[in-house]
Amino acid sequence: MSGFKGAILAAGRGERLRASGGAFLPKPLVELGGSPMLARQATALLEAGAGEVLAIINSETAALLKPEKFPPKLSLMVRDTPNSMESLFALGERLSAGHFLLATVDAVMPESELRAFVEAAFVRLSASNTGSDAGVLAVVRWRGDRNPLFTSVTSAGLITELGARSAEMVTAGFYVLPALIFRLVDKARRQRLGAMREFLALLLNEGFCLQAIEVKNAIDVDEAPDLDAARRLAENNR
Repeated sequence: MSGFKGAILAAGRGERLRASGGAFLPKPLVELGGSPMLARQATALLEAGAGEVLAIINSETAALLKPEKFPPKLSLMVRDTPNSMESLFALGERLSAGHFLLATVDAVMPESELRAFVEAAFVRLSASNTGSDAGVLAVVRWRGDRNPLFTSVTSAGLITELGARSAEMVTAGFYVLPALIFRLVDKARRQRLGAMREFLALLLNEGFCLQAIEVKNAIDVDEAPDLDAARRLAENNR
């Protein structure tokens, strides 16, 4: 497990968080554990083994950020994309062969648990007969959050469906994926997909072997109560 890149999706506006009164800044710049969420996530990916991290942000975030608050191994791509899938495709322009560690900026997990997930993911991939077109998703038991990506998982850890109406597991915002996924960019656009969750389902339908590893403490920061919970988690894991 070495030489992989980290990538962060941070180009959204965080409308639900703003509407709930959780923040007035763009979500990547909201403070969590004493650092902007984007800086905290980049540091977490570096601590998990990424050699460098690339993040996509929108122009509003770019105009407000203070570079001195971010780690030097973080590179920023500024682009106003229409959806999360197109943000992922933009990152793909600068991701080469092999696997990369992808995170959404609002996925919060203790750093020790993230490192354990990454290590387990690469062990799983090295033991797989389909490593070049296989990926591993962190999943967590659904706790009632709104609009999750439900994930059906076999007892052997294979993902059989993404986007089911309900399931015990939901995605946790961290993914180890192969750069081969970007071969499906044109097909996804022809099908007029509009979100990364739809693209992940396409990968499954196209024969990519997606596996799941359950994590215990992961929070997706969408609304003000989520941010409060994430801040408590960050405080308890210092």
